[in-house]
Amino acid sequence: MTLPLFTVLLFFGSLTAGLLGALTGLGGGVVLVPLLTVFFHVDIRYAIGVSLISVIATSSGAAAAYVREGLSSVRIGMFLEVATTLGAIVGAYLATVVHTQWLAIIFGLVLIYSAFVSWQQRNEAAAVEMTGHSRWSDKLELSGSYPGRDGKPCRYEVENIPGGFGLMFVAGTLSGLLGIGSGAVKVLAMDRVMKVPFKVSTTTSNFMIGVTAAASAGIYLHRGLVAPGLAFPVMLGVLAGSLLGARYLVRARTAVLRGVFTLVVLALGVEMIVSGVKKWF
Repeated sequence: MTLPLFTVLLFFGSLTAGLLGALTGLGGGVVLVPLLTVFFHVDIRYAIGVSLISVIATSSGAAAAYVREGLSSVRIGMFLEVATTLGAIVGAYLATVVHTQWLAIIFGLVLIYSAFVSWQQRNEAAAVEMTGHSRWSDKLELSGSYPGRDGKPCRYEVENIPGGFGLMFVAGTLSGLLGIGSGAVKVLAMDRVMKVPFKVSTTTSNFMIGVTAAASAGIYLHRGLVAPGLAFPVMLGVLAGSLLGARYLVRARTAVLRGVFTLVVLALGVEMIVSGVKKWF
């Protein structure tokens, strides 16, 4: 494969990753790591380093649009970033002692579990109706509202804040370890544990993943695991895709987003496990 063709294919693959990342809150890295390792045969550690850089681009491209539309909760995002940033630093150091085969298998297992839990989720309306009162939510002022498809504000209450905070530390650790931005775990933590509506969860996840990725990307950069020749076309593609996704998400149906989220995560999870197991033979 010639270098120009490689760059063009990498750009369009990254554009797709950024689009899916913006629509589902996954951050694009969850698509990029399998794309780089399976299709372009990039070493997984370098793929993780480039993925973390692209996650920052995804967050920068989509987060501003979501905040402007009133979908992201800046207060929830900033509070939970304390846990994810600490976890990201821990995960980046763990990545140096974990074998690449196990990185791929752990990656795949996390994705399959995320897809399974997402498939079991209630619809958005039910989640809003079933949310209850939380004194921690009142003290931290984390509850709020977001614009519905008809333009009317939809109110929600945040629950189980300690549980969500703890799971966010796990999400940050996975981000530093696997370079995926941990958007899947973040969305599930907010959506399932904290009872934040799905659209708010995905957009707030996009707001958060850039900070989480930046905490661990610096460590990968220091170790020389970020290749500029890969990072440049990937960043451009992911940024373009994230901006397109941000435009569409406001009008998208929650059920469609859940379906895309589940199918993409499940397929990539199986693919990464197969890739990791093959390396043992």
